[in-house]
Amino acid sequence: MTTKLIQKDLFKGSQEFELVDDHVNVRIKAPFKKEETLTVMLTVLDPEPVISKSLLHFKSRVNGESLISLYLEKPNTEEFNAFVSALKQRAFEEFNAFAGLQSTRMPTGESPNAFEEPPEFDDPDQNRLKRNLKHINVAKIDDAIQMLNTHLESEQTAPLISALEKLKEEPENEHRLEQVLHAFNELGPNQGAVLTYAPYVSILLYDDPFSNQ
Repeated sequence: MTTKLIQKDLFKGSQEFELVDDHVNVRIKAPFKKEETLTVMLTVLDPEPVISKSLLHFKSRVNGESLISLYLEKPNTEEFNAFVSALKQRAFEEFNAFAGLQSTRMPTGESPNAFEEPPEFDDPDQNRLKRNLKHINVAKIDDAIQMLNTHLESEQTAPLISALEKLKEEPENEHRLEQVLHAFNELGPNQGAVLTYAPYVSILLYDDPFSNQ
């Protein structure tokens, strides 16, 4: 399995992606800019990429923002497709693992060629949050709060923890879940760290993991 991809572009610079356990290490060096490094957790990554112009984007399961953007067909089609396939599978496996789902392989027919755009579904955040209210687990919310308090700086996560505390008190209140979503979106690059220690947050905000069981 290909676990590393190095891409170079004459005008955009170079970027390197490496799959390591439950995350992707990213290094980006653009011309005349300081090298940028970041870590993207696989649990928050939507395993179905989207093509836009000359880029293939892997987006956040939670807010739909692009987390990983690859130059199409670089360094060559074979290496590119191999890495994309590996990344899709690992993202699928990692999410299923912490969501408690039994399947660890992408179902047949749901792993299209890297250059095929996935079908688009009309699934607004409002409808998704309403569905998720049916399966909120107060004990897991409490666990998430404790893990965030223990492992992350309180200044960064205070708004999210406050929103989770309110949701724990009113687990059937849709407005409280909306507040959690807003607080999570405001975290920006710190989303990955939050999901590392409190993966249940992704299940709360992304989708009902038991809807297809």
